[in-house]
Amino acid sequence: MNTEPIRFDTKIAVLLREDLEPWQRLNVTAFLVSGLGSQIPEVIGEPYEDADGVPYLPMFRQPVLVFEGTKETLKAAHARALSRALPRAVFTADLFTTGNDRDNRAAVRAAPTAGLDLVGLAVYGPRGGVDKVLKGARMHP
Repeated sequence: MNTEPIRFDTKIAVLLREDLEPWQRLNVTAFLVSGLGSQIPEVIGEPYEDADGVPYLPMFRQPVLVFEGTKETLKAAHARALSRALPRAVFTADLFTTGNDRDNRAAVRAAPTAGLDLVGLAVYGPRGGVDKVLKGARMHP
Protein backbone atom coordinates (compact mmCIF):
# COMPACT_ATOMS: atom_id res chain seq x y z
CA MET A 1 0.00 0.00 0.00
CA ASN A 2 1.39 3.41 -1.00
CA THR A 3 1.70 5.76 1.96
CA GLU A 4 3.32 8.66 0.13
CA PRO A 5 1.41 11.93 0.53
CA ILE A 6 -0.66 12.83 -2.50
CA ARG A 7 0.38 16.10 -4.14
CA PHE A 8 -1.86 17.86 -6.59
CA ASP A 9 -0.80 19.96 -9.55
CA THR A 10 -4.18 21.70 -9.38
CA LYS A 11 -5.76 23.98 -6.82
CA ILE A 12 -9.30 24.65 -5.62
CA ALA A 13 -9.56 28.12 -4.12
CA VAL A 14 -12.31 30.36 -2.81
CA LEU A 15 -11.83 34.12 -2.49
CA LEU A 16 -14.21 35.93 -0.14
CA ARG A 17 -14.74 39.63 0.28
CA GLU A 18 -13.26 40.60 3.65
CA ASP A 19 -16.32 42.50 4.91
CA LEU A 20 -18.70 39.51 5.02
CA GLU A 21 -20.35 38.35 8.24
CA PRO A 22 -19.23 34.91 9.48
CA TRP A 23 -22.50 33.22 8.40
CA GLN A 24 -22.16 34.81 4.96
CA ARG A 25 -18.60 33.50 4.57
CA LEU A 26 -19.74 29.97 5.29
CA ASN A 27 -22.80 30.21 3.05
CA VAL A 28 -20.89 31.74 0.13
CA THR A 29 -18.11 29.15 0.38
CA ALA A 30 -20.58 26.25 0.36
CA PHE A 31 -22.46 27.62 -2.64
CA LEU A 32 -19.30 28.38 -4.62
CA VAL A 33 -17.64 25.00 -4.23
CA SER A 34 -20.85 23.20 -5.14
CA GLY A 35 -20.51 24.78 -8.58
CA LEU A 36 -17.04 23.39 -9.08
CA GLY A 37 -17.96 19.92 -7.89
CA SER A 38 -20.98 19.72 -10.15
CA GLN A 39 -19.11 20.61 -13.35
CA ILE A 40 -15.58 19.28 -12.89
CA PRO A 41 -15.85 15.56 -12.09
CA GLU A 42 -12.10 15.06 -11.62
CA VAL A 43 -12.16 17.15 -8.41
CA ILE A 44 -14.40 14.58 -6.72
CA GLY A 45 -12.78 11.64 -4.95
CA GLU A 46 -14.13 8.20 -4.17
CA PRO A 47 -17.13 7.59 -1.88
CA TYR A 48 -16.47 7.03 1.81
CA GLU A 49 -17.49 4.09 3.96
CA ASP A 50 -17.15 3.59 7.70
CA ALA A 51 -16.02 0.39 9.44
CA ASP A 52 -19.63 -0.84 9.59
CA GLY A 53 -20.05 -0.51 5.84
CA VAL A 54 -22.28 2.57 5.98
CA PRO A 55 -21.68 4.54 2.76
CA TYR A 56 -21.12 8.32 2.57
CA LEU A 57 -21.01 10.69 -0.37
CA PRO A 58 -17.70 11.41 -2.07
CA MET A 59 -16.08 14.78 -1.44
CA PHE A 60 -13.35 16.82 -3.08
CA ARG A 61 -10.16 14.83 -3.54
CA GLN A 62 -8.02 17.78 -2.51
CA PRO A 63 -8.14 20.65 -0.02
CA VAL A 64 -10.14 23.79 -0.68
CA LEU A 65 -8.05 26.85 0.17
CA VAL A 66 -10.00 29.88 1.35
CA PHE A 67 -8.70 33.42 0.86
CA GLU A 68 -10.03 36.88 1.55
CA GLY A 69 -9.52 40.29 0.06
CA THR A 70 -11.02 43.66 -0.62
CA LYS A 71 -13.75 44.33 -3.16
CA GLU A 72 -11.02 45.52 -5.54
CA THR A 73 -8.97 42.35 -5.01
CA LEU A 74 -12.02 40.25 -5.81
CA LYS A 75 -12.78 42.25 -8.96
CA ALA A 76 -9.18 41.90 -10.17
CA ALA A 77 -9.13 38.15 -9.40
CA HIS A 78 -12.37 37.72 -11.34
CA ALA A 79 -10.88 39.50 -14.36
CA ARG A 80 -7.75 37.31 -14.19
CA ALA A 81 -9.84 34.12 -13.90
CA LEU A 82 -11.80 35.18 -16.99
CA SER A 83 -8.65 36.02 -18.96
CA ARG A 84 -7.18 32.61 -18.12
CA ALA A 85 -10.48 30.85 -18.90
CA LEU A 86 -10.32 28.95 -15.60
CA PRO A 87 -13.45 27.21 -14.34
CA ARG A 88 -15.09 29.56 -11.85
CA ALA A 89 -18.20 30.21 -9.82
CA VAL A 90 -19.39 33.60 -8.58
CA PHE A 91 -21.54 34.78 -5.70
CA THR A 92 -22.86 38.34 -5.81
CA ALA A 93 -24.25 40.48 -3.00
CA ASP A 94 -27.68 40.25 -4.65
CA LEU A 95 -27.86 36.54 -3.85
CA PHE A 96 -28.25 37.33 -0.15
CA THR A 97 -31.67 38.81 -0.95
CA THR A 98 -33.04 36.07 -3.21
CA GLY A 99 -34.64 32.93 -1.90
CA ASN A 100 -34.31 30.39 -4.67
CA ASP A 101 -32.11 29.17 -7.49
CA ARG A 102 -34.16 30.75 -10.30
CA ASP A 103 -33.94 34.20 -8.70
CA ASN A 104 -30.23 33.69 -7.98
CA ARG A 105 -29.48 33.06 -11.64
CA ALA A 106 -31.68 35.98 -12.71
CA ALA A 107 -29.81 38.31 -10.32
CA VAL A 108 -26.44 37.37 -11.81
CA ARG A 109 -27.82 37.56 -15.35
CA ALA A 110 -29.13 41.09 -14.72
CA ALA A 111 -25.64 42.55 -14.17
CA PRO A 112 -22.94 43.05 -16.81
CA THR A 113 -19.67 41.29 -16.05
CA ALA A 114 -17.93 44.52 -15.02
CA GLY A 115 -20.90 45.44 -12.82
CA LEU A 116 -21.12 42.24 -10.79
CA ASP A 117 -21.09 43.09 -7.05
CA LEU A 118 -18.88 40.11 -6.17
CA VAL A 119 -18.64 38.82 -2.63
CA GLY A 120 -17.12 35.47 -3.55
CA LEU A 121 -15.29 33.64 -6.31
CA ALA A 122 -14.28 30.00 -6.59
CA VAL A 123 -11.68 28.95 -9.11
CA TYR A 124 -10.04 25.69 -10.14
CA GLY A 125 -7.04 25.02 -12.30
CA PRO A 126 -3.29 24.53 -12.43
CA ARG A 127 -1.61 25.68 -9.22
CA GLY A 128 0.38 28.45 -10.89
CA GLY A 129 -2.63 29.80 -12.75
CA VAL A 130 -4.80 29.88 -9.64
CA ASP A 131 -1.98 31.52 -7.68
CA LYS A 132 -1.79 34.27 -10.30
CA VAL A 133 -5.57 34.78 -10.18
CA LEU A 134 -5.38 35.20 -6.39
CA LYS A 135 -2.54 37.75 -6.45
CA GLY A 136 -3.12 40.26 -3.66
CA ALA A 137 -5.43 37.99 -1.64
CA ARG A 138 -4.46 36.56 1.73
CA MET A 139 -5.30 33.27 3.39
CA HIS A 140 -8.52 33.42 5.38
CA PRO A 141 -7.68 33.48 9.10
